Amino acid sequence: MTAQEKNAIEVMGEWLSHPQELGKKPAKLEMAGSFELDELRYYIFKFKKSHLGGWKVAVCGGYEGDGVGHCGHIFSEMEPYDPATAQEKCVAMVEKVRQYWMDRAQEESEQTHPGGDFVGFVLLSTPEFDEAAFRAALKADWGIEAEEGEENPREGGTAIAFSAEGMIATVGLMEARVPDGEAEYWANSNFMTREESVTAAQRHQAHLLVGVLGGKSAPLEAGKLFVKVAATCLKAPNALGIYDCGTVWLPEPFIQSAMTMQTGEIPLTALVFVGLFQNENGVSSWTNGLRSLGKEELEIVNSRHTPSEVYDLMMNISSYLVKEGAVLRDGETLGYSAKQKLPITRSKGVCVDGQSMKIGF
Repeated sequence: MTAQEKNAIEVMGEWLSHPQELGKKPAKLEMAGSFELDELRYYIFKFKKSHLGGWKVAVCGGYEGDGVGHCGHIFSEMEPYDPATAQEKCVAMVEKVRQYWMDRAQEESEQTHPGGDFVGFVLLSTPEFDEAAFRAALKADWGIEAEEGEENPREGGTAIAFSAEGMIATVGLMEARVPDGEAEYWANSNFMTREESVTAAQRHQAHLLVGVLGGKSAPLEAGKLFVKVAATCLKAPNALGIYDCGTVWLPEPFIQSAMTMQTGEIPLTALVFVGLFQNENGVSSWTNGLRSLGKEELEIVNSRHTPSEVYDLMMNISSYLVKEGAVLRDGETLGYSAKQKLPITRSKGVCVDGQSMKIGF
C-alpha cells in the first residue's frame, strides 16, 4: 500500500467520524478502487456504520501525482455501495463538491469587499487557548495591553476582545475544525509549503478565530494589528498554522514576516498571498489579501515568463500598491523602466472572486 493510499484511508476515516457525518469511526472501511478525474486521483471507499449494516459508498481525493496532499473532495451521500455504479456515484459527488465551492465563490463575488476588516483562523492541534500566555507575549513583542475590563470583557471564557491602536481585536477559541473542509482544501494553494500546509490543516482539531475590526479609515494599520495578534497566537505550542488569505501558512514564516515590523517594515507576505501555477498555456498568478487593504486583487494569466519572474513581479507590484498607496486603473500601463509598458485590464477574475486587475506580462 502506497503512502497516498494510507493517507486516503486515514482522511476518509476521520471525515466519517466527524459529528456531522457518522459521529464515530465506521465499523468497516475498505478501499474499493480508484479513478482519474481532471488529472487528479480519487479513491473509492465502501464502509459500514455498524457490523450488521449495509455497505455505503464514499470518495476521497483528489491527489496530484504521488503526493499525499489532497484538494478536499471528501464526501458521501450515504448511498448503498454497488460496484457497478460506485465510480459513477463518486464522480457525481466530486462534481457536487466542486459546484458548492463555485457557488460560494459566486456569492462572495457579488458582495462588496470593503478594506479594513481582517479575519483569520489559527489552526490548533488541541482545543486549548492559554489567555495569560497570549497576553504576556502580546505585550512583550508588541507592547500591546490585552487586559480585561468593562470595555473589553471576556465572552464566556472562550473569547477575549480588547482595544488597540484605535481598533478592536478579538481572539476566540472554537472547539471544532474549520467548517466544510475549507482549511484542508485551500492549504493546497500554498505552493511553497504545500505538503506541510496540508498536513497542518488535516491535523487541526480546533481553531482560534482572530479578527480586527474598525480599520476602514486605515486598512494597512488594521492589517498590521491583525498580523501582530495572529503571530502571537501562532507562538502557542499547539498552533499548527493559520488559514488566511486563501491559503494555510505555517507558524514560522508568518511569525518571521510579522517580526519585520519591529524594524519598521510592512509584513507584506503575511498580508498578501501570491498564488502561482503552471500548465500548457503558461504561468498564471493571483493575489489574495489586497482587497482587505482597500486595493484590487491582481492576476497574471498565461504568461510565457518563468514562474520566478511572474512571482517576483506580482510581489513587487503588491509592495508598490501597499507601501506607496498607488492605484491601478483600467486601460493604463505599468512598468519599471522607460521601455516596459505592461497593460492593465480590469475584468472578471480567473482565479479570484469578483473583479481583478490583469497585468499583461
